[in-house]
Amino acid sequence: MLVSLAMLLPLGVSVAGPVGTANAAFDPNFGYDFWVESDMGGIKSRIFRAADGNRNRVVYALDGMRARNDLNGWEIETNVARALTAANINVVMPVGGESSFYADWNAPSTWGPGDLGSSTGSSNGSSGLGSSDAAADVDGKANTYRWETFLTQQLPRALAEREGFRSTRNGVFGLSMGGSAALTLAAYYPRQFSFAGSYSGFLNNSAPGMREALRVAMVSAGGFNIDAMAPPWGPQWLRMDPFVFAPMLKANNTRLWIASGSGLPGPGDVSDALGVVQAVPLEALALANTRAFEVRMGTIGAGNAHYDYPATGVHNWKNWEDQVNRMIPDLSRNIG
Repeated sequence: MLVSLAMLLPLGVSVAGPVGTANAAFDPNFGYDFWVESDMGGIKSRIFRAADGNRNRVVYALDGMRARNDLNGWEIETNVARALTAANINVVMPVGGESSFYADWNAPSTWGPGDLGSSTGSSNGSSGLGSSDAAADVDGKANTYRWETFLTQQLPRALAEREGFRSTRNGVFGLSMGGSAALTLAAYYPRQFSFAGSYSGFLNNSAPGMREALRVAMVSAGGFNIDAMAPPWGPQWLRMDPFVFAPMLKANNTRLWIASGSGLPGPGDVSDALGVVQAVPLEALALANTRAFEVRMGTIGAGNAHYDYPATGVHNWKNWEDQVNRMIPDLSRNIG
């Protein structure tokens, strides 16, 4: 499987990024920009208000590995914001963070001359709030990624102060890269996040071959150096592995929604042969990771997760949107 992925990635496919495109959903009159200063500079999020006007029920929607600097993929490719707001849930969509895993990195992702395995440099500079160039300036190369700090300190504080949003018992969900990040945030910040969802997530990052698979993926998705994120197999790397920190999720009693497709294309999953070739192995790898996480949770007696494995489904937005729609009632019961 990893050999197949290594062959696919140079074609422009990311191990933790979306394949396939849903109908564009962006509506400038629906959500609004919310800029917050961070250790990385000015970061934009998109906010969508709950239909009933409440400020207590909040969910964060995390993007995949190929996150763009203009809009979050959930807004570009799906209509989940409308479904969530109709369920009286406020939606926060952070923008940017390509290949970041929404983590605090060790250093900017710069490469040593002729050495793709080195990482040098230090954080420098920031962009002003609201600057049109701000997202490009906080891409983890000019600055050191500090996404965990942003999502757990700077953003919730600004949302509380300026929007009146509750900063405890929030939800968080994500696809692929964002799925593993959602579980990481819930594990280490249980007061902030009482619910976490992972769709097609990579939840066993310390399995044999996974780090090198992710290394190739991150080079493909923006040219990022995984060694700048965390050294191999050290405490910082293990801290990011849901398989490793599963006991914390059990102890926190965090409500989890864990899902992955079967890797078999269903109706409308992909529109061409190349799409099948790309999306099937990616989802198969996510499925293997997700099943391993389920077994791990079972061995420690954790009963706080719902697992969802549709009979068909590959690595694309259609299936991730379907998961959100299925998840909404469970999310609604476990936040606020």
